[in-house]
Amino acid sequence: MAYASEADLELWAVGELEALGFAHLPGAVTDPDAVPALRQSYRDTLLLPRLEDAIRRMNPHLPETAVRTAVNAMRDTVFTGDLISENRRIHEALVGGVKVTWSEAGEDRSDLARLIDWGNTQNEWLAVSQFEVAGKSLRRPDIVLFLNGLPVVVIELKGTESGTLKGAFNQIDTYKAQIPDLFRTNAFSVISEGVTARYGSISADFDRFMRWRTIDGDTVIEDKSALALQVLTQGLLAPANLLQMIRWFTVFEDEGKGPIKKIAGYHQFHAVRKGVDAVFAARGRDGRGGVMWHTQGSGKSLLMAFLGGRLMRDPDLANPTLVIITDRNDLDNQLFATFSRCAALFGEKPEQADGIDDLKRLLERKVGGVIFATIQKFRPGKGQDDFGLLTDRDNVIVFADEAHRSQYGFEAKIDAETGETRYGFAHHLRVALPNAVHVGFTGTPVSLVGADTQNVFGDYIDIYDVTRAVEDGATVPIYYEGRVARFTTDQAIMDQIDTDFDVIVDEAEIDGVDMDEQSIAALKSRYSRFEALVGAGDRLNKVVADILKHFDARLEAMDGGKAMIVCMSRRICAEVYERIVAARPDWHSDEDTEGVVKVIMTGSAQDPASYQPHIRSKSRQEVLRNRYRNSGDELKLVIVRDMWLTGFDAPCMHTLYVDKPMKGHGLMQAIARVNRVFGDKPSGLVVDYIGLASDLKKALAHYSDSDQQRTGIDKREAVDALMTALDVMRDMFHGIGYLDALGGTPQDRIHILPLAIEHALTLPVFEKDGKRIEGGDRTLSKKRFMKAATRLITAFRIASGSPEAESAKEEISFFAAVQSAIRKLDASSSSGRAVENTEFAIAQLINQAVGSTEVIDILKECGVNSPDIGVLDEAFLLGIQGMEQKNLAVEALRRLLNGEISSRTRTNLAKKDAFSQQLTEAIARYHNRSVDALQVIQELLKLARDLREEPEDGLSQEEAAFYDALARSASAMALMGNEDLRLIAAELVNTVRDSASVDWWRKDNVRTKMRVAVKRILKKHGFPPDLQSEAVKHVVQQAEAMAREMS
Repeated sequence: MAYASEADLELWAVGELEALGFAHLPGAVTDPDAVPALRQSYRDTLLLPRLEDAIRRMNPHLPETAVRTAVNAMRDTVFTGDLISENRRIHEALVGGVKVTWSEAGEDRSDLARLIDWGNTQNEWLAVSQFEVAGKSLRRPDIVLFLNGLPVVVIELKGTESGTLKGAFNQIDTYKAQIPDLFRTNAFSVISEGVTARYGSISADFDRFMRWRTIDGDTVIEDKSALALQVLTQGLLAPANLLQMIRWFTVFEDEGKGPIKKIAGYHQFHAVRKGVDAVFAARGRDGRGGVMWHTQGSGKSLLMAFLGGRLMRDPDLANPTLVIITDRNDLDNQLFATFSRCAALFGEKPEQADGIDDLKRLLERKVGGVIFATIQKFRPGKGQDDFGLLTDRDNVIVFADEAHRSQYGFEAKIDAETGETRYGFAHHLRVALPNAVHVGFTGTPVSLVGADTQNVFGDYIDIYDVTRAVEDGATVPIYYEGRVARFTTDQAIMDQIDTDFDVIVDEAEIDGVDMDEQSIAALKSRYSRFEALVGAGDRLNKVVADILKHFDARLEAMDGGKAMIVCMSRRICAEVYERIVAARPDWHSDEDTEGVVKVIMTGSAQDPASYQPHIRSKSRQEVLRNRYRNSGDELKLVIVRDMWLTGFDAPCMHTLYVDKPMKGHGLMQAIARVNRVFGDKPSGLVVDYIGLASDLKKALAHYSDSDQQRTGIDKREAVDALMTALDVMRDMFHGIGYLDALGGTPQDRIHILPLAIEHALTLPVFEKDGKRIEGGDRTLSKKRFMKAATRLITAFRIASGSPEAESAKEEISFFAAVQSAIRKLDASSSSGRAVENTEFAIAQLINQAVGSTEVIDILKECGVNSPDIGVLDEAFLLGIQGMEQKNLAVEALRRLLNGEISSRTRTNLAKKDAFSQQLTEAIARYHNRSVDALQVIQELLKLARDLREEPEDGLSQEEAAFYDALARSASAMALMGNEDLRLIAAELVNTVRDSASVDWWRKDNVRTKMRVAVKRILKKHGFPPDLQSEAVKHVVQQAEAMAREMS
């Protein structure tokens, strides 16, 4: 087909269509003067005799007058001059039928005349080539597909040698303008130049014409491996699939500017098929329908609407109820608006629960309903233990959209005041709807979420990842640009800063502020942390100036568009705004309807005065949302902390300036704000001022093919971790009759709490040699308990959904209540210190110490020619997959490279750092985030060489690796000697050498024996002193990595 003419391509396409069951008619057969005549004029686009015959076949009970009424309803235009509204009217008639009335035996009768046989036994399919139509001009589309005499698909082809896809699209556009009647009944159009092929709706721009890359729905076919037009023809134009597209996968959304016709992509089309199968498989069983992972920007909301509509209309579900759950009001409102615009799919209008009572009213129905609610509404009333059963019907389907955190609220908690046991929202949801089927939807891999999504919802139903979305043009590529605002410090101020800090503390104590050692340490930590450094005045000046210069260049290069700045705190948001409007006064406006730059944040009347101009009601925020989405509005720059980073789409936004640490799910959600398709926007750009490269690399690793099969954690490991943590707590509380109290009355549970709290604060604490520390140090006892309780609660959340977790729920709630009570006691003992003046003085020290700041393009400094690194570039992803970290102590080498440490000396000595030292180290940590961006490009090769060097302290490479893994335990470094750790490291190396064999990692019994041997060594030496399972895990992982290397 390399040099096929347009006529050759048309002939080939007709042959493909005939193989699918279409009857071919040359255009001349449809001319008005042909015999028999299928139309009276070239202006007629419907083959009326074929339409009449089809209506008679499918509606044999209708009299001739009713048949004529149905034909006239299709023939006559109602919305003259409004092609999309007319197309919508016709679509509703195709799907629902045409209402007809007639008189019979003196009585008025009515019915719906069917135009399509959805079982496809009585339909007539025609492929007409060179179908000539008269309008403003005489035009002749290459191929028109007719269903029962109605033109439903227009195909425009261009020759492979000189034709272009854009040329074919322009031809379709010309047809719509000059022969619009041909598109009144149009489902979609197809364009191809022989090499590629696309399809799109009547309202789609060229960038919204989509690929169809599968025939069977399971195998995605690469463009180069098959003729794209053949894949589209066999996969989409097959009559059965074409019928489904018309019936289930077409919506008209109207956001106030007239309807827009949207049709499904191939990924949505087949995901719905899989979703329906998954719901029926889960019905009557455990209710876990599965998880849909469709990447951000690929139309996940529409996918949910298409699947919901398909399920609501399925007769085997007997008029089901669809419940859509989110965990935030803004997401609930946005999704509700989408479903409301797609109400025709469901056959009824969606309803949104206003409160708990309204939710119960809506869910008490016996049939039907599309109901929206946040999961927080599934909470019992005051004085009630449970939400209560609403319905035990098994035809209730629950969709959970991006409700990751709250969906895992199965844990139980004991109220310290009332003694009542309170459960998480998801528990109440399952109690209220015990036989419902639950389907989860996410835009990121579930392994990026801090909970085990698959344990709750089941396995993946369908995956549509970033790579496929970009390949398909469903999203645009995202590029990364690393810039760093480098600090330099004024040495004279640094020399004086400790003295000034002490003076501030002394003055605070004179004013009556209780500044104990813990309070002073907290102040040091707080003001040497990121937020204080990132928000330092001189740094913000330089960053804002750089953003404005960069944004000006972007606006010129992209011919307009919009950008977002993500800041670390609301304070910084307000200060960034002040700096921008100081530099660009004409960008400011007090009115919501005017101004080029706005801050988007929430707050209250208690917030500082500088925040108040930026705090708006929901209705005022909606004004800004609409302005920002409108590419023609002057609002082109918004400043946010958390808002608009999820659940908000503005396709015209092309640049994201990030000055806030983010990782995992949140990071990928944020950068996806710029991946939406819009006009000729070629890509989105993330400009990093904070050093996100390392976190970005880790997050992207979850998108690799191998990780798609291994997301989440092993369920057995999760349950083992839970039971181990629970055994530790049971041993701690041996002799305390808390189990009897849990089985007793609320009064019993209240009375046991003070006893349990005192027990937790007086737990025995031991030296490394096993000798008990005398003297009753409640601080050490509390630390021991709080760490163990945190491990238990974390393990429970990960293992939630398992029978073991369910059975231990109330026991764990007791330990959580004790932990919560201790925290409340700590908070109440801190006598409300008024430290605002003290904190302000220390903040001033930070601004003085952080001197000149410069913004550096770190990629340019690295000598990288291209200014952008393709985050989603294939080579970049392959690089992520190929980077195996063989030494788990690689972080120590990073510090060595960065100049933070000067040698690999190992010590367990500890000292209290002066504030100046803490501040200096905080600046180093800040720079390290940016250096990570360099390391992604250059330093990994250098790290590999460094790892082969012999450490200076006499340890072998293998012993050094184990030493570093052991030293990651803070308690080991504090309580065990240097020689102890060296001895353990040497013994571990010998054990691993003895255990390693060829392909050992493929033999479960060998792996298990080695793990047991490693754990025995650690237990023998009392490692780790604080019994942290995470420390043991690091060492076992190091052993496995080393054994694999040795074998």
